[in-house]
Amino acid sequence: CLYQCSLNLHHHHHCPDSQAVRHSSTSRKMNLEEYFNRVGFHDSYEKLDLATLKLIHKQHVMSIPFENLSIHCGERITMDLEVIFDKIVRSGRGGWCLENNFLFGWVLREMGYNTTTLGCRVFNSTVNEFGPDDTHLINLVVINGKSYITDVSFGVSFQVWEPLELISGKDQPQAAGVFRVIDKGDFWVLEKTGRKPQVVNPEFASSSLISKKETKQIYSFTLVPRQADHFFDKCETLQTDPSSLFTNKSICSLQTPTGFRALIGWTYSEVTYKPEEGVDVFDMRDVPDDEIEPILREKFNLKLQKKLKPQNKKAYYTI
Repeated sequence: CLYQCSLNLHHHHHCPDSQAVRHSSTSRKMNLEEYFNRVGFHDSYEKLDLATLKLIHKQHVMSIPFENLSIHCGERITMDLEVIFDKIVRSGRGGWCLENNFLFGWVLREMGYNTTTLGCRVFNSTVNEFGPDDTHLINLVVINGKSYITDVSFGVSFQVWEPLELISGKDQPQAAGVFRVIDKGDFWVLEKTGRKPQVVNPEFASSSLISKKETKQIYSFTLVPRQADHFFDKCETLQTDPSSLFTNKSICSLQTPTGFRALIGWTYSEVTYKPEEGVDVFDMRDVPDDEIEPILREKFNLKLQKKLKPQNKKAYYTI
């Protein structure tokens, strides 16, 4: 009937099987072309080289927000790839690392890149050490014998725009600052040296969202390959545990060509990187409830199915 239907559409005849056809299309398989459209990648990927990987990586972080809003509008986050694909690619949403980087790993494997999933322990500044569990997921890609770390989902000023070479101690300057991966023997550490914050709005000068530390450790990781099930329990805990950062704060961040945007609870920030002046310019304001939806739509290109209840309880988090 597919062929018949397409003919009939031109004549506006009713095709009895059009419902069946429409129904089957909702369960269609995940598709690279759809992902490429979502991130605005329209080049060829015949050459599985570093340049192509860099381009897709950057397009992803500029197009797909790092966000945990599902938790704050009554949706459950899952590590089912098809569900993630539907959410991020077809419904125009973002996601947190366990969704974004899991999806990105699938994309890279489908394209043909040599890709391995790794687990990371995020640095906790309050206790000054790395968390006890792998709560963050990244992908390791090997191209012509060289290893690179790809991470499209850490958000805010800690977001790399391009893959990092797995070379210990090498300064790797990017828009957000200078990143380094350091081999500590049993594990590797990712750190970043940023710039001084310059806050436009005096009432936010001492905001807990702004870090004064210029060099920060972000996470540690090992090169042990992980499967999705390694993260299942963490995925559950992070969205239900009352002490989890993600249950305490609603977070949405998107990279822009000049920096990033972030909505944390009701606080909206536009951050502009000014490397030539050695500063990051923070323009921050609090948003009333009735402006939350328009902000998500206009600044993050996000439309939620359910009503968001913004959340900003006390929990250490800097943008």
